[in-house]
Amino acid sequence: MDFSLTTQLAAECVGTAFLMIFGNGAVANTELARTKGHKSGWLNIAMGYGFGVMFPVLMFGAVSGAHINPAMTIAQAVAGMFPWAKVAPYIVAQLVGAVIGQLIIVAAYWPHYRETTDADAIFASFSTTNAGESKFNYFVNEFFGTLVLVLGALLCLTMPWGEANHAAASIVVGFIVWGLVTSLGGPTGPGLNPARDLMPRILHQLLPIEHKGSSRWGEAWIPVVAPIVGAIVGVLLYKALFAVAL
Repeated sequence: MDFSLTTQLAAECVGTAFLMIFGNGAVANTELARTKGHKSGWLNIAMGYGFGVMFPVLMFGAVSGAHINPAMTIAQAVAGMFPWAKVAPYIVAQLVGAVIGQLIIVAAYWPHYRETTDADAIFASFSTTNAGESKFNYFVNEFFGTLVLVLGALLCLTMPWGEANHAAASIVVGFIVWGLVTSLGGPTGPGLNPARDLMPRILHQLLPIEHKGSSRWGEAWIPVVAPIVGAIVGVLLYKALFAVAL
């Protein structure tokens, strides 16, 4: 079935909002004061992000491709796998979805934001930082994490078994994200998605949250640029090594 561009953009917007709700929502539940899941640990966060990718891919993979990530959209266009004419509309839809999803989190957890005095805990529910305070490590982590995500997702979704069973492939993509957060998530989060980091950072700057601290704009370019570069390399590796055999 062919879907209109409007429907595809709606899928990207809603899908990205779901990613934020499940992913950053899990962070808020873990980090903010007096939540039911307070201090529930890193695996709770990893599960949230895994589901946050799995469900949109299940719901919208056949509609828009479920990019839900500007890095994926740009990388596929660079590799000739996605029309450039759709890149800007897709990215706008993803950015809007990220805002909607983050605002839902803030609304749901507003009493807990008001009771949290730890600026790092508040910021963690919005955007990423580097635990080692190293911009170089920040870039390296986001680059390789996104490369692995993009390469793995494309292989799962386009190999014969994945095309024959989209649901199974979507579930595996969710587990790739879950695994990446547990394995490469220690240094930065990770973000792996410009929309997931940039739009919540803007909201962090704008919203009147007491004790929120700095929005850390001096490093904000890293989780935007590094995922895009990593995604491009991942897509090009996919095309060079595996797509020729499909």
